[in-house]
Amino acid sequence: MSVNNAKELSTRRVQQTKSKRSYYLKRYRIMYLMLLPALAFYATFSYYPMYGITLAFKQYMFNLGVLRSPWVGLANFQLMFQDPQFWNAFRNTIEISLGRLAFEFPVAIILALLLNELGHSKMKRVYQTVLTFPHFLSWVVFSGIMIEILGDTGIVDGILSQFGIHGFDPLVTPSVFRPLLFITDNLKEVGWGTIIYLAAIAGVNPELYEAAYVDGAGRLRQMWHVTLPGIRGTISILLIFAVGGLMNAGFDQIFNMYSGPVQPVSDILQTYVFRLAFVSGNGFDIPTAAGLFSSVIGGLLLLGANWVIKRMGQEGLF
Repeated sequence: MSVNNAKELSTRRVQQTKSKRSYYLKRYRIMYLMLLPALAFYATFSYYPMYGITLAFKQYMFNLGVLRSPWVGLANFQLMFQDPQFWNAFRNTIEISLGRLAFEFPVAIILALLLNELGHSKMKRVYQTVLTFPHFLSWVVFSGIMIEILGDTGIVDGILSQFGIHGFDPLVTPSVFRPLLFITDNLKEVGWGTIIYLAAIAGVNPELYEAAYVDGAGRLRQMWHVTLPGIRGTISILLIFAVGGLMNAGFDQIFNMYSGPVQPVSDILQTYVFRLAFVSGNGFDIPTAAGLFSSVIGGLLLLGANWVIKRMGQEGLF
């Protein structure tokens, strides 16, 4: 093929690509227009603020602003790593997140399997509504309810005091506070988590249940050999997200429920950053470094979980 023919072929391919692109833009222009608000949202609130990451490598000065503050390299990270409170918060973040993974992630799967056994009865919709409703309450409201129930002047303490038991307050008891986090988060979010699994279960081929029934499988074996394999892909994807979010141990919940007595076992990286930035008044450079450190670790965990899931034969995120 001569040089001129190669150039003509390349030009023709470019023109065909442009014509196809313009064709799809015209044909699906309404869909592209519907994407614009979402793109504008992420561009404004997710991508544009990313220039603030540079604060992790600067000594922030209010009179100079973000862009003109002097660079200090890795000095903020060195100061952060020398702070014992940072390592305590880092350890608590890992421990609480692993506890959530162990005691919260399987609950939604189990509850979805149990709700699926109810079939199409009216009680199934009632249970779904009751279990899902707490998700729509903010942690400010939900934690306030928990404080009114479990606090030192709460309902439970009032009942126990009638039997001579005084001083019951798990909200300020370090040994009880972490299990309380897992229990209250399950109460609030487990119903919402079951929606995804119930939708996945609805997509399982009914003929598989019929074949299993003909082979003599009861409801429990059908659940184990048909339902669970049918939603394995959904479980894998949600597990990847859960592992990728290990560095986010639940700021909203902990911030609204923790107090001084339980801070040694409940202080996580997000509360550590909040305290440095807005309570201690140490500026925004070291908190930004801590946030960047947390984000990088979370990204690596996400990539690692995706790699492991794909090695196990399941479809990953990418």
